[in-house]
Amino acid sequence: MEEDKKMTRRQVVTGLGATLAAAAVSPVLAGTKTTNHTSMEAKISDPTTLHPKPPFRSQPQPWPGLQSKMDPVPDCGETSYKGSGRLQGRKALITGGDSGMGRAAAIAYAREGADVAINYYPSEEQDAQEVIALIKKEGRKAITIPGDLRSEDFCKSLVQKAIAGLGGLDIIVNNAGRQQSINSIVDVTTEEFDSTMKTNIYAPFWIIREALPHLPPGSAIIGTTSEQAYDPSPDLYAYAQTKAATMNYVKSLAKQLGPKGIRVNGVAPGPVWTALQISGGAQPEKQQMFGSWTMLGRPGQPAELASIYVQLAAADASFASGQVYGSSGGVGQP
Repeated sequence: MEEDKKMTRRQVVTGLGATLAAAAVSPVLAGTKTTNHTSMEAKISDPTTLHPKPPFRSQPQPWPGLQSKMDPVPDCGETSYKGSGRLQGRKALITGGDSGMGRAAAIAYAREGADVAINYYPSEEQDAQEVIALIKKEGRKAITIPGDLRSEDFCKSLVQKAIAGLGGLDIIVNNAGRQQSINSIVDVTTEEFDSTMKTNIYAPFWIIREALPHLPPGSAIIGTTSEQAYDPSPDLYAYAQTKAATMNYVKSLAKQLGPKGIRVNGVAPGPVWTALQISGGAQPEKQQMFGSWTMLGRPGQPAELASIYVQLAAADASFASGQVYGSSGGVGQP
């Protein structure tokens, strides 16, 4: 009976202590919850008015073009992308990292905690240095490796320089592309066809083959394909073929490398405002009205695809492989 009383008193004391502790903590928790809710509140935006709409002025540039000279200048997330540590400690190589989707991916990766090496054509140095400054501002390693992807020897050295500069490699983004709008196949020269194939198909092959022995399980390979892989335009005869090939190598390599723990995925943009368009990638009249045919009445901006490249590289997408993620304003596939 005495023991029962002791137990009852012990239970009362314990219960009282728990109640007092809860009372002391709950106001703090309640305040924290309210504060977090307020600070985390997302701002909603109308996508039809979020970015510039055509018509755009005619602004041809020689290939490969500089986005810093475009009007409007493409938005690659320079001021808008906010990171959250999703790629902390990762090491990425991005081709075409000076502009467009490659630039958007490079900025996002750095803000997510990754060290980044970018490749670009030597004449794009001005745009590339802007990217390097943004990467370094995040306290991450920034490696520049300019050169011509149409050279097998350069592609091999590109990988080795990236590994040496970054101290390893676990993300590859094959983004650089050549796109030239030519109305008739009879006007496509062998030299032009060869340049497109080597830039868009051969280079990823050379890069992946060279890098593969160095990629640990958990690595990610991402290819930039296009809606052109599914719905090719008549004036992009050569380019569209390469994007279909990119989609295919993504699915093939995913099957081959999955057992090794390496994921392979692709991003398929629709009409996105990049230097491709003003450096021969679109006929003048199409360039001026570029993206007007989408459901949003405008082209996409590279910044609007940055989070896709992050998602496909991040560890929490560990079950995504052999996938192609589309972003086309409601008109393209997949």
